[in-house]
Amino acid sequence: MSTNVTADLIRALIEHMRGAGDDWESFAMVIEFRGEQLAGTHGYAYSPGGAVSPVASRPTGIKPALDAYTESYYKPGEALPVAILVQFDRVKGEYEVTFEDTDATRWQVTPENIATIAEQLRPKLD
Repeated sequence: MSTNVTADLIRALIEHMRGAGDDWESFAMVIEFRGEQLAGTHGYAYSPGGAVSPVASRPTGIKPALDAYTESYYKPGEALPVAILVQFDRVKGEYEVTFEDTDATRWQVTPENIATIAEQLRPKLD
């Protein structure tokens, strides 16, 4: 791994991402925790022409990079967030990482938001 833990996390998410075509331009991936454990990932990949694909990254594949990332922000014994949103624009080479400390439902897909959540999570990086 490099010394840039954010780049390593994004790289791991990409390498272990399932569900996206090769032409994706950006993605939004939610990493969920239960207690101190990685619970899973889910998100969307955005391709040219407006195509949106549901995606997930294999938890065992991203765990080493995720551990290095969280260890760079949190001290041992300190509570981890309930979720992390990673947004990456491959065309621009830009990213944003957002921590959610308390609301585990913030980025979950529900019957109420299924028609809008993909657009809500879409990277809008400037």
